[in-house]
Amino acid sequence: MSRLLVVEDDQQIGTLLESALRANGHTVSWERAGTTALDLLDKQPFDLVLLDLGLPDVDGVQVCREIRLRQPDCVLVMLTARRDEMDVVVGLEAGADDYLTKPFGLTELLARVRAHLRRASGTSGVTAPSFESGDLRIDPSTRRCKVKGTEVALRAKEFDLLARLAAEPGRAVSRESLMADVWDENWFGSTKTLDVHMASLRRRLSDAAAAQDPPAHLPVITTLRGHGYRLEMPTAG
Repeated sequence: MSRLLVVEDDQQIGTLLESALRANGHTVSWERAGTTALDLLDKQPFDLVLLDLGLPDVDGVQVCREIRLRQPDCVLVMLTARRDEMDVVVGLEAGADDYLTKPFGLTELLARVRAHLRRASGTSGVTAPSFESGDLRIDPSTRRCKVKGTEVALRAKEFDLLARLAAEPGRAVSRESLMADVWDENWFGSTKTLDVHMASLRRRLSDAAAAQDPPAHLPVITTLRGHGYRLEMPTAG
């Protein structure tokens, strides 16, 4: 049985979420403020957190960062009424795995929860052989990524994206395939999550390469507009 935390100050939405999640077999805690939610996170682990960004006491993005620090392995899904794309990007970069924009359909939310918990359980995660190219080495069995022997700290979805691309180096991988393999085969809704995680992955690899002296020589993730991405092997030099 999965343990879920709902952080939502709206009485109607919170009641609906708590009732629906319990009806689907989850153990649910509901907090109406960011500070009380963080206090609870210090006391017990959760498999998934549904976090409203519009909280009355603390900025939701800051709560997102704190949750990721305190429970790095839990799944974090933002609920937001903020329709500006940059607000969504900031939230995802703060540590969220996914988001839903209010008003959202209960069917979609429950499907997302099931998909994330299925992935988090490890029953259908990304599997791939070890990969080495240039100064980059990936070991899916230990979930480690190293640049010139120095480990690069990647978030779970970032590692899975890199491992998925590395499983077919030089080949085009569609957005649909990435969403199915890294998030869920029955995924529906926005794929902005993929774009933000890919941008973050590229940034972490670039920073890791630049930190070496001389700079490390890494494969390049190429965007294929209208299709997806490709992991390009580094050229000699």
